[in-house]
Amino acid sequence: MAAPTTATGPVPPYPYDSDDNTHYASIIPPEPAGESTLASTDRHDYAPPEASAPVEKQGKHAPVSDTRQDYKLVTFAPGDPDDPKNWSKAYKWYITMVVATTCFVVAFCSSVVTSDIGGVQESFGISHEAALVPVSVFVIGFGVGPMIFAPLSEVYGRRIIYGSTLLLAVIFIIPCAVSQNIGTLIVCRTIDGIAFSAPMTLVGGTLADLWRNEERGVPMAAFSAAPFIGPAIGPLIGGFLSDAAGWRWLYWIQLIFSFVVWVLITFTVPETYAPTILAARAKRLRKETGDNGHVTEAELDQRPFKKRMGVFLIRPFQLLFRELIVLLISLYMSVLYGLLYMFFVAYPIIFEVRKGYSSGITGLMFIPIAVGVVLSAACSPWVNKHYLTLVAKHNGKPPAEARLIPMMLSCWLIPIGMFIFAWSSYPHLTWVGPCLAGLPVGFGFIFLYNAANNYLVDSYQHQAASALAAKTFIRSFWGAGVVLFTEQMYDRMGDQWASSFLAFLALACCAIPFLFWKFGARIRKRSKYAYGGDDDALDSDIEKANAREHHDMEDLRRARSYVSNP
Repeated sequence: MAAPTTATGPVPPYPYDSDDNTHYASIIPPEPAGESTLASTDRHDYAPPEASAPVEKQGKHAPVSDTRQDYKLVTFAPGDPDDPKNWSKAYKWYITMVVATTCFVVAFCSSVVTSDIGGVQESFGISHEAALVPVSVFVIGFGVGPMIFAPLSEVYGRRIIYGSTLLLAVIFIIPCAVSQNIGTLIVCRTIDGIAFSAPMTLVGGTLADLWRNEERGVPMAAFSAAPFIGPAIGPLIGGFLSDAAGWRWLYWIQLIFSFVVWVLITFTVPETYAPTILAARAKRLRKETGDNGHVTEAELDQRPFKKRMGVFLIRPFQLLFRELIVLLISLYMSVLYGLLYMFFVAYPIIFEVRKGYSSGITGLMFIPIAVGVVLSAACSPWVNKHYLTLVAKHNGKPPAEARLIPMMLSCWLIPIGMFIFAWSSYPHLTWVGPCLAGLPVGFGFIFLYNAANNYLVDSYQHQAASALAAKTFIRSFWGAGVVLFTEQMYDRMGDQWASSFLAFLALACCAIPFLFWKFGARIRKRSKYAYGGDDDALDSDIEKANAREHHDMEDLRRARSYVSNP
């Protein structure tokens, strides 16, 4: 199958002087700072104020005046072969599976090392807690990385961020495998965690680049399962590998898997971010025609990169501490993330220490979690179909709280699974109870995870990237901390009550989706940052004129929102 034409390929002929040019909108002056930028389709009907005075030169492309003859806005035409949404389904599915596999490998790398913490402890003569630090700093990197890579991807595109960060991660796995002290292991795992966070950060945006909203259900299900299957498969493979070859091979297997996905994503996945593709097209048009007026919508943003980075770094914390929805959803997701990483310490306690199983056999106990995740992902298209019926019922504008329905149904599965795990984990009882307890937990993870992400995106559409970054930040730090105190918690509270404490915590969190189901609309109405539908009136005329093009612009805005670690 021939790859679709990319931004570096031939550009369709442009009727530069024609009024009916569909490849870019009318030529307009940039809007004054502080005013919202109109969607590209709006620009066909835009006219500057009659009495406006000539505007001074802004930007680097062309002098600006109050006429309509300054900028030629370069956009995708309907059916444009350079638009990733117009690529063949087979090719889009190939890219989807490559980036989803990359997510799986990253998640695998986060957990596989937990299979032989004792080996690290013995080799370096350190405490068990110190041997767990490389696991914690890796997870902390997952929270720090998105703050850097999300804004960089909006400036430089997805492909260069994927390739450079994965290469950095591959390189720093090697010192981990040959390290002679715990300091080397901690430093290199920290760098790996930050570097590996980039693929996890960008994959949601990549899928939004490729698939239209009504097509995205199944691809998003495939992607959302990967970050949860990876941690479950890591101890399974790592347990047998460490038993046979020692803890250093837990890093060599990471190197092999990571190098393979780096090759695939660097050399077979093209750029998918529309502004980056259009920027390359505009640059080529300026060079070919000698007309500096060919620009993209992103190039009309006069804010310096430093200012945009500053907003991105500060806004997540503003949302986290000022927005009740962001705070409580983030806390809920932190509890779930902590449960996942708690299992990497709790399972060895229950199955290795109490029951005397080997690391390999203990790894097999994670299979029900992976099965639950897969079954949940298989149900995601049905959930998406139900949501589309709600969209039709509300004339295309359902309330954000419609996203909470799967959350309200599945939130009970986590405490149910945890209570089963707690009270079936006595040493004299069979392994079946605590093993199968992972099935409802794994099933609940995906439903809660997807519903929470969708609720944040719908509630804070124009601030969604920051809302998701806030959730990722606090979630990662909590997951890192849980790893360090789980063993002490089980020793002091006992196996049954330690697990029950976490079950009660998950049970208390079940109130959160019901709280927002009843009061969410009122909370958003009073919010400074929540999306209030202010653009609806502006978009209505566009939808009547060109529904498909407006739909793609909405997908572009959501693509920017999805640039965050899921």
